[in-house]
Amino acid sequence: MERFITFEGVEGCGKSTQVKLAGRYLEKQRIPFITTEEPGGTPLGRRVREMLLNNAPHDGAKMHAEAELLLFFAARAQHVREVIMPSLREGKVVLCDRFSDATVAYQGFGRGLNIDLIKLINNFSSDGLKPDFTLLFDLPVEIGLERAVERVSMNKGIPAEDRFEREALEFHGRVREGYLSLARNEPDRFRIVDASKDIESVHHEVCIHLSQFTSAKF
Repeated sequence: MERFITFEGVEGCGKSTQVKLAGRYLEKQRIPFITTEEPGGTPLGRRVREMLLNNAPHDGAKMHAEAELLLFFAARAQHVREVIMPSLREGKVVLCDRFSDATVAYQGFGRGLNIDLIKLINNFSSDGLKPDFTLLFDLPVEIGLERAVERVSMNKGIPAEDRFEREALEFHGRVREGYLSLARNEPDRFRIVDASKDIESVHHEVCIHLSQFTSAKF
């Protein structure tokens, strides 16, 4: 049964907030679920997340795009086998903050790495698992980056996960176009949500999509 739902989008699109709100919606509907994230979701994944998202260089060295890619895949391999697949086997809906589409958008379109190779390695790392339904939160990258920078500035005393936010505007533009390209190629799986609206308006739209999806699956 199709239960794997992913939330995707550029920096500052609000998807992480919407994952939490979507969980509350499913809870009210008495639908069993878990929320999780990438990179993260497991103890190993959280260690990898620190390396990937914290801006401070490790041992004074810049992370190469190929190393970045493989770290994402390592975290995903653990995440799929330790958390996602067991939850799906238990009959739970899995709400995941980023998954394989993010790798294609960021490391493929953004970094310029070979997309066919990314898809091949992803198939191995995820054991062939693909999202059943994907919500893409879209907005101009300038707006998203403003939001992201504001969010980071409010988290004083916490190591800033702003490594990607510090990339050039052109990089984020390529990531956005990558996401939109993926959505155009798989219109049955993707639903594009206007993330420039306020949180409650976006949540209302998300609930409509979730209602349509879950009512057809339960």
